[in-house]
Amino acid sequence: MELSKKQIQHLYWRAGFGVDPSDLNKLEGKPLEVLVDELFESSKRFAPLEMKLAAGASNQKKQSKNEKKKQAKINKTGLHELNVLWMTQLATTEAVLREKMTLFFHDHFAVRIKSPVDNLTFNNLLREHALGDFGKLLVAVSKSPAMLSFLNNKQNVKDHPNENFAREVLELFTLGRDNGYTEKDIQEAARAFTGWSYDEEGNFVIHQKKHDDGSKTFLGHTGNFDGDDILQLILKEKQTAIYLTEKLIDLFIGRELPGNRAEYFASVFFNANYDLQTLIRALLTSDDFMDARSIGCKIKSPTEFLTGMTRLFEVDFKEKTTLVQIQRKLNQELFFPPNVAGWPGGRAWIDSSTLMLRLKAPSVILNFGVIEWDEKGDMPEDKLIQLEEKRDNTQAKVEKKMQAYPNWEAFEKKMKNEQSRLKEFLIQPELSVGAQKLLAVSDSVSLKDQAIEIVSLPEYQLF
Repeated sequence: MELSKKQIQHLYWRAGFGVDPSDLNKLEGKPLEVLVDELFESSKRFAPLEMKLAAGASNQKKQSKNEKKKQAKINKTGLHELNVLWMTQLATTEAVLREKMTLFFHDHFAVRIKSPVDNLTFNNLLREHALGDFGKLLVAVSKSPAMLSFLNNKQNVKDHPNENFAREVLELFTLGRDNGYTEKDIQEAARAFTGWSYDEEGNFVIHQKKHDDGSKTFLGHTGNFDGDDILQLILKEKQTAIYLTEKLIDLFIGRELPGNRAEYFASVFFNANYDLQTLIRALLTSDDFMDARSIGCKIKSPTEFLTGMTRLFEVDFKEKTTLVQIQRKLNQELFFPPNVAGWPGGRAWIDSSTLMLRLKAPSVILNFGVIEWDEKGDMPEDKLIQLEEKRDNTQAKVEKKMQAYPNWEAFEKKMKNEQSRLKEFLIQPELSVGAQKLLAVSDSVSLKDQAIEIVSLPEYQLF
């Protein structure tokens, strides 16, 4: 099957964060299966995030009030640094499929904790298993300090079980809400996870005195189950494969599939013993994926929106923490999901506030703009300004807080011989009548002005 340029872009947006026009020409003419193979090959290597955390950034006990304040400041700084580090990796890595799946599992296994150390470890754990065995990932996540801390399993002890972790494992991570389990199953699973904890170095431990070693009945099976047994019983349920497959269909294809297609992909996943590569490959090489209805039907998440622009235009943010502020106002701050269910996604990304910021952000970021925010980190839409306006002392002061420098010279080289199809390259869906009229009367002449105008269209939010 010979792919059009739009179809190749579709593949690289869904399996990554877009593609450079110069690379697009090199990819043209290659079969879909070969392109998918190359995506897996480029993501084969596991490159963990590495950062030197400030002293005292890990969890500490028995702190005074002043020590707790100092600790909170250290943690906040560390999390901002970690956020920027990941955004930088997203914007520069060749392992785009691995990072895309890391971002997916960052949402699927959502945790919100204050420790930069545990967040870093957890993020690298997701990255390591992102293209491997989901069963192994599930076990590793379940034994991580981040998850055990977030869902209170350190408080899950014999005779006083805490059901938080067991409930979310069933409801959000594996079977899905109300899919083949009962409240009694949750209670029995919680008993099996009693005593699961970690030591001061972050190593997983089971406190045997706190563990309930009595007989339990879970999903119709009876035995002296521990937490590992519970996870393996869950993986034996095909519903787990169905639930994960449906979420990955939404990630890559972005629409509900007709007939028994979703069930077919779930069977592929289940029969492959939860091998993520097998399922992802089946999805990306399917007719469902390349169907015209799948192209341009999804709303970019804030991370995909920002990463796509940063990669394509090689934006250098002099004030790196600005990325955190923009994420916050677009309702997706990395390492800070709203709750254990993660971000709602889809149409929930867009409301009256975020839409206005999304439409203004390209011209601000790509035209040497600035964004002002107050001391609490708020960044209201009416404070967006352009440096092209007459500068005064206030604006000069604001400029120190956010400076974005796109590499327009590099972009022009990338678009060499492709400028005539700039609109088709930047926009995935069909343009609305209104957008067509707007571009038809545009007086933009330079490649820079044309590009900014196009990525400021509502259609740029779709991919």
